[in-house]
Amino acid sequence: MYFFLLNLSLLDLGSISTTVPKSMGNSLWDTRAISYSGCAAQIFLFSFFMSAEYSLLTVMAYDRFVAICKPLHYGTLMDSRACVQMAAAAWTSGFLNALLHTGNTFSMPLCQGNTVEQFFCEIPQIVKLSCSNSYLREVGVTVVSVCLFFGCFVFIVLSYVQIFTAVLRIPSEQGRHKAFSMCLPHMAVVSLCLSTGMFAYLKPPSISSPALNLVVAVLYSVVPP
Repeated sequence: MYFFLLNLSLLDLGSISTTVPKSMGNSLWDTRAISYSGCAAQIFLFSFFMSAEYSLLTVMAYDRFVAICKPLHYGTLMDSRACVQMAAAAWTSGFLNALLHTGNTFSMPLCQGNTVEQFFCEIPQIVKLSCSNSYLREVGVTVVSVCLFFGCFVFIVLSYVQIFTAVLRIPSEQGRHKAFSMCLPHMAVVSLCLSTGMFAYLKPPSISSPALNLVVAVLYSVVPP
């Protein structure tokens, strides 16, 4: 558990360091400028850290499932080699997802100006600046990623259904409290990341506004870390 928490902490540190310091610097220097390469780097790094974090949260759900529902097999299923492989798979999946989205986003011609209405370079805001045909292509890539993330969410939910079923059978109230206190924060972060992230990327333009976009971006990019 602590090995995965170390990886999660590094991902959180990376994701929040990608967006917040630049925003604070712009505020202090009274500017809203960012270079084209800086914007591309920000999108790549943020997508990388957030995608890897969500993959890692899925791995952590499996780790909790094995620890609580199959404790006698924990040493076999979650040995050090398996943990390293799972963490490496999470980081690799984040890198590939970030590479796909960054390459696809910045291969589109931007024909609607260069003003990003957000405190950091966010894919939906960049897509707004593209032409209609390119917009549909990015929507397709985003839907595929959302489906994969939703599949991870279903896996996490099923894991926790079995976890909570096992925990409720624990005769000790202290044991139940310990298990719930270990699992509920994890579920809260997963739910917040997925719900706000899906809303930010899939909400219809009719309900979009600068204030709403800002609140949603803070909820999925700043609050979880």
